[in-house]
Amino acid sequence: MNSVDAAARSVVYCLLAAVVASCVPRSTISPPRVPEPQLEFAVYETSILELQRAMAEGRVTSVQLVQSYLHRIAAYDQAGPALNTMIRLNPLALQQAAALDTERQASGPRGPLHGIPILLKDNYDTEEMPTTAGSISLAGAQPRRDAVVTAKLRAAGAVILGKTNMMEFAMGITTTSSLGGQTLNPYDLRRYPGGSSGGSAAAVAASFAAVAWGTDTCGSIRVPAAFNALFGLRPTKGITSTVGIVPLCRSQDVSAPLARTMTDLAIALDATIGLDPSDPAAAQWQGRTLPRFVESLDSTALRGARLGVVKAFFGSATLSQEVSDTVQAAIARMHAAGAVVVQLSEPDLQALALSASTIQFEFRNQLNAYLSTGGGAPVTSLSDILSRGLFLSELSSDMAWLNASPDTSSPAYRVAMANRAALQQRLQDLLTQNGLDALVYPTVRDQPMLVGNPQTDPNCEASANSGFPALSVPVGFTAMGLPVGMELLGLPLSDARLVAIGYAWERLASPRRPPLNTPQLHLKSAPPPADVTVLINGGPLRATINLNFDAATGRLTYNTSIKGLPSDELLAISLHHGRMGGNGPVVASFSLPGQLETHGSTVLLADAREALHAGLLYITVLTRGKPLGDLRAAVPAPHTPPINRSSNSLLRGVP
Repeated sequence: MNSVDAAARSVVYCLLAAVVASCVPRSTISPPRVPEPQLEFAVYETSILELQRAMAEGRVTSVQLVQSYLHRIAAYDQAGPALNTMIRLNPLALQQAAALDTERQASGPRGPLHGIPILLKDNYDTEEMPTTAGSISLAGAQPRRDAVVTAKLRAAGAVILGKTNMMEFAMGITTTSSLGGQTLNPYDLRRYPGGSSGGSAAAVAASFAAVAWGTDTCGSIRVPAAFNALFGLRPTKGITSTVGIVPLCRSQDVSAPLARTMTDLAIALDATIGLDPSDPAAAQWQGRTLPRFVESLDSTALRGARLGVVKAFFGSATLSQEVSDTVQAAIARMHAAGAVVVQLSEPDLQALALSASTIQFEFRNQLNAYLSTGGGAPVTSLSDILSRGLFLSELSSDMAWLNASPDTSSPAYRVAMANRAALQQRLQDLLTQNGLDALVYPTVRDQPMLVGNPQTDPNCEASANSGFPALSVPVGFTAMGLPVGMELLGLPLSDARLVAIGYAWERLASPRRPPLNTPQLHLKSAPPPADVTVLINGGPLRATINLNFDAATGRLTYNTSIKGLPSDELLAISLHHGRMGGNGPVVASFSLPGQLETHGSTVLLADAREALHAGLLYITVLTRGKPLGDLRAAVPAPHTPPINRSSNSLLRGVP
């Protein structure tokens, strides 16, 4: 264990030692008047430990953190890139943060989540906000009490900032809903963020909160983690409670956080892991030692780790190749760091995993039971929702099928449960007979798809349908700047070992980088668009190209004007990626032949945006006399806040 690991843990343990207690009832804390924040604090890509250190040193309060995150949400959720991650903000967040600030002053922090703003997927019950599961049928449904996990987070001192959008009733991996609409991927606004916890994932990727909670029934944490360069664990089934969460399938549902760093994930997991006597899935772990996550962080965990590469879970289609190559490169790097890699074929494992799903047998009756608990919903059943048309159109066939499916009393359900037992045994044998710490493969075989197209090929079933834990870690980016995730699946209760390996990988590779569409704020707002002018002179030709770049959307607006050249002499004006002295490819066309004056806009993709910030773009004017790009000029880097690739920014003055 090295000194950095020990230092990270010591900060957490010092905070834990100062706990007065999660046992102090919230009702005994009198909320003071909420002060107006006087200092803006940099929450962009800032970790929980950094936030806690700043609060402990008196440099920021929880109230000010809440305000800074709200500024980012205002700048980027419905404005700018319009990610559309949020369904509802907590109207009591500032008041709750103020109470926690008062408590900190009086008796110290409860632990590492004290005063930390977090987000919940909108299928977690909350006392002060409705719980909708993304459906207009539940738009005003107000639960009577918190979900078990919600209560644990309050006891840990977290501030619930709001509720995030999700795939309606968690029925898919694109995160669109009849109440919340379509959430966008902050890395590419044309694409899906994954799902069903895509609102939570996109919000954390955009630094709308320190960490956010999702649920996973078949990939709903791991897929959005992969698509947003986050860390997300699907824990061993039963070690986190699902009581008070709108069900999709109780035998598969789990609750867990998504985070930008492994340390943040470990802190968040430690706050919510625990056996719930009212959750039947917890019974099998009574008397067993549950994982402790912060304690497990170990930068040497890759040395000697045995990883089984499941070849059948890698895609071979054209869209899958870049993902497969990126994951294979990460595995090779882990091997070079001391991991032992074992190649496994297992061509029929996916089919076995698929056969063990129980969603179709459980959803209808479990949703109906949830609705009957008195959450104030105007509907009483899935049939009621369908008959009134209070659901997303694209789910019509799925909802009708689920409403007509046999329930858990059917022979088909018993077959699925027998297949689950067979899957569990198969995974147990694979891991133990090969002495493996984890099976590894792409979290999703394909890249995030363009909105409107089907999102395919998640490798979610092996973990979800067995109950075995699986961790998705970021491993790199495609040429278009799209995040790629790798999944590690282990034996039940090996969750901490998976987290240790993920932490060692993070320390080795620093695989996360923030999305370009949600940069640091400037004076509480998105950075203003920047203007750049490029002049090109050649003989009588005078070319003026005025550019305007919006860092929050990636949109480059251009106006071109050519003087001193007959229109029939102009061939093209184009933007190129590369150095002035080289010959780089075209990024965008500004003019067709003969167009001496043009106006338009284009959205720059990730590599071109990085090149723009680095001053590595140039413009050429092609004429009949100069058809090979000799007339050119560099595009100066715009005066916008720099891209911060660090995940540990602690800048003052800019949230």
